[in-house]
Amino acid sequence: MRIRYFAGAAEAAGLEESTVEGPLGVAELREALISAHGPEFARVLGRCSLLADGVRLGTDDAQVPDAATVDVLPPFAGG
Repeated sequence: MRIRYFAGAAEAAGLEESTVEGPLGVAELREALISAHGPEFARVLGRCSLLADGVRLGTDDAQVPDAATVDVLPPFAGG
């Protein structure tokens, strides 16, 4: 799956885009991203929302298809 990182998530990951082999559950995806990017990224990821093809991934057991584009979005300031 294609992973796109935005704002502080991109800074913590050190890149704006990567790929992960799927399909995976949301919890497995989070673990894979932390493993790839380290403890600073884990701290940021804990505050981020994950969207698969524009739909928020709410539960850790939700499955993310291999062909999905996942956006890692930190909280944004403003209104």
